Amino acid sequence: MKLLDMTNRLNRSSFPLRYWRLCRIVLLFLAGLLVTLLLCPFCGETARLRLKASWAAALLDALGVEVDADLSHVVPGALLVANHISWIDIYVINAALPAAFVSKAEVRDWPLIGWLAARHGTIFLRRGSRGHASIINAEIAAVLTRGQHVVVFPEGTTSDGRSLLHFHAALLQPALAAGRPVLPVALSYWEPDGRRSLAPRYDGTISLGQCTRAILGRRRLIARLATMPVCIGESRKQVAAEARAAIALAAGLPLAGNPLGTAGDPPGGSPSDARPTDSRNPALANAA
Repeated sequence: MKLLDMTNRLNRSSFPLRYWRLCRIVLLFLAGLLVTLLLCPFCGETARLRLKASWAAALLDALGVEVDADLSHVVPGALLVANHISWIDIYVINAALPAAFVSKAEVRDWPLIGWLAARHGTIFLRRGSRGHASIINAEIAAVLTRGQHVVVFPEGTTSDGRSLLHFHAALLQPALAAGRPVLPVALSYWEPDGRRSLAPRYDGTISLGQCTRAILGRRRLIARLATMPVCIGESRKQVAAEARAAIALAAGLPLAGNPLGTAGDPPGGSPSDARPTDSRNPALANAA
């Protein structure tokens, strides 16, 4: 226990370092706004994706997060199916595999954030509307057919990063209907000493500010992104089950139940609150 406490203290960031990081983050958001206004309208799709990846990498660096990515199974135009732990998941993925994200339609009306999200290729989904869902499915299929990636978080909520929740198979339908590959992407966060880190968790009652302070409070964190072989199946439920199993294997996670109180919740752990991620996460592109 004493050794663990000492290790935790060694990886705590100092106040001057946290202050410097906050200054960098503010400057990065201002620079991102200017680039979106003045540069992106004149860039081609490839250049915009490179800018997105560069900005995401710069933000993670400012937060003290190092990305360790295994992209050995990446194929063009894939639906990226990832587990969801934190608001920084979006930037970890974008730094390695710049992509469009699916978000609830309400985000489009948020001041500034909605405008930025729209400018950076976010696909907005109006929940509960079958007619709109078919339109969105066609939009997702079009992006995938152009050889670009689209990301969904099929758990539908964030976890603390120690288990993998139930996958909502309907989110995989656009890729299957268009004949596009479904690529599992496993995310996990680690301390420099090899222990799994809970600092980035953004679940339950943890606020955005509390989550960000916890991340800034660590001297260094490692975000691991691992792609797994493309999932193939006859139905979306089968593909969702395969993707979930692949992510659990790659991230070393047990499978947990969702929603609240199901038998699959891990022993001694906090069950999922079944709340959609994008109801809490004000980042630019949440998964619906």
